Amino acid sequence: MEYKVFDETIVLRLEKGEEVIETIKKLCEKEDIKAGSISGLGATNHVVVGLFKVYEKKYYSNTFEEDFEITNLTGNISRMNGEVYLHIHGTFANIEGKCIGGHLNKAVISATSEIIINKINGEVERKFSEEIGLNLIEF
Repeated sequence: MEYKVFDETIVLRLEKGEEVIETIKKLCEKEDIKAGSISGLGATNHVVVGLFKVYEKKYYSNTFEEDFEITNLTGNISRMNGEVYLHIHGTFANIEGKCIGGHLNKAVISATSEIIINKINGEVERKFSEEIGLNLIEF
């Protein structure tokens, strides 16, 4: 991971072999980011994405191991119980241009990834909702 801070914006480059969620979480801890937005792109050859089935209150995940362009990563940074909480979704295109996507659980970088983090001056917390079955932003 290499990055540079520009006021409230961080430009981050992930290296081959780094995992997206883990690396962004480390950066947020190091830079004490408590709220922000994430956008990015890059390349991966191992991705795990999921879908939350509302009526079951359960996540389902699928693992894909092939070359993908990360055509979009979008998400946010908050805190839950004092810990960094990332909520990121992604879209990934294969050699045929066919896309998969969903809630990002894991993505290992195969070449590089470029991610922009925009820090929000403040803190956003999350709390588990029994009704919905998810960790929701709480104001």
